Amino acid sequence: MTRPRSSLVSVLDTPYYHCICRCVRRAWLCGEDAFTGKTFEHRKPWMLTRLKLLTDTFALDLCAYALMSNHYDLVVRLDPLQAKTWSGQEVMARWMRLFRGPEFMRRTLTGEVLHPEESRLVETVTAFWRSRLADLIWFMRCFNEPIACQANGEDNCKGRFWEGRFKSQALLDEGALLTAMVYVDLNPVRAGVAETVLEADFTSAQQRLLEIARASTSRQKNESQTKPKLLSFSGNERQDPPMDLPFNLKDYLDLVESSGRLAYPGKRGVIPAAQPKLLSTLGMDANEWMPIVTQMQRRFELSIGAPHRLRQVAESRGWRWVRGLSAARKLYARANE
Repeated sequence: MTRPRSSLVSVLDTPYYHCICRCVRRAWLCGEDAFTGKTFEHRKPWMLTRLKLLTDTFALDLCAYALMSNHYDLVVRLDPLQAKTWSGQEVMARWMRLFRGPEFMRRTLTGEVLHPEESRLVETVTAFWRSRLADLIWFMRCFNEPIACQANGEDNCKGRFWEGRFKSQALLDEGALLTAMVYVDLNPVRAGVAETVLEADFTSAQQRLLEIARASTSRQKNESQTKPKLLSFSGNERQDPPMDLPFNLKDYLDLVESSGRLAYPGKRGVIPAAQPKLLSTLGMDANEWMPIVTQMQRRFELSIGAPHRLRQVAESRGWRWVRGLSAARKLYARANE
């Protein structure tokens, strides 16, 4: 049974979420349609530009992304406390990057004197906008609707472009976050459209690698300005409250690389004899890692995490059953040793 989105997204349980959205009616989001011969690669820059605008506007951070031919994946971290620090003027300015807004709110932003009735409404509307700018549902809505309108205009058709509402998975611990990020970054490799992580275009892993290797050319600088800002890695230290991703960047990229080799041993080389360092640190079993990271949506559904975290969320939300307990027990077996 479909659950209301309000019961699936709760920053009290976790700020991290994996979001997936697919096209309908054999629609192509990006890539080349082998049936018609049309190419839609030009839509990926649309999406990156929109993603940059939204991540600069909403109170959230982008951890990972992958833009594919018929769907996209995002891993985000919600940050509602950030929205509370914004002044009323900043809230209005951010919202009006996306929407025109009422005429009296626009006059407020320019410093004009309002009628008493209008002045009383300003605080109410600002509070309303502040809550929306910290809302995952509104973020996804503001991303999907313009892309659908542009794509439908190109296809000269009307109706749904996206497959109903987007799917989301709560990432309940560091292991779940790591699994989802690697799953997302390896999308092109698993689909057979890229042989290496560096060749996996329009993914966060490729963006991170290019940023590391970026030289000081004007072209590369301009390219970096059109891409969304990614949440940085903290290194080995732990922060309280956490400001960055709780992993070391080199360890993460090594894990993405070795996981890609395990997924495609014929193309990518031999299976590494040693378990990747990051899996050992999180108490995760390398033998169970590949079945999980290549079939994450099948093994889990609404939430991903260690067995005890899945039980906690199920209990707090009144669920009698939660999918993924069996997979979680296997994946986190080393944590109990």
